[in-house]
Amino acid sequence: MDRYSLVPHPDHPPRGVRGVTVELRVTDGDDVLLTYAVDGAEAVTWPEWASPVRTDGLWRTTCFELFLMFDDEEHYVEFNFAPSGAWAAYAFDGYRDGMTDLPCDIVPHVDRTADGVEVDCDLGGLPYGELLMSLTAVIEETDGRRSFWALQHPPGAPDFHHRDCFAARLAAPARS
Repeated sequence: MDRYSLVPHPDHPPRGVRGVTVELRVTDGDDVLLTYAVDGAEAVTWPEWASPVRTDGLWRTTCFELFLMFDDEEHYVEFNFAPSGAWAAYAFDGYRDGMTDLPCDIVPHVDRTADGVEVDCDLGGLPYGELLMSLTAVIEETDGRRSFWALQHPPGAPDFHHRDCFAARLAAPARS
């Protein structure tokens, strides 16, 4: 299991949230288990539980994200996981270009925890190989302030799609 600490964007600091961490485990096959935890969860606006349906615009409030791309490619995928159970998955041809819904045969399973979410995501439909990875979160606090968390941030406004955010690697799962 790998553990990552996200950092807030310096132009959008949190008030009550002290940290966001992500634990990642790849299981036999293509499942990725992600556990996002928020230190200071009592300050977070948590969306009400809803049906686990594909939903656009999840980033407008508390949402946890996973981005993946190959080193030598421009296209990438984005997964959004809301504490409500809603989710989204997109494919991009290039930087913020050519966005389409990513077909998902298996719906990601999102469980709310006391301080975040646990996600079971089947990545079996993605091309095989080691991927660049970006782990991110948008955290809305009870006073309406939003902070933007990532492994690292590029200069300027928050931009999770920027290649600089892809600061970790997801090893190719073992094939049988």
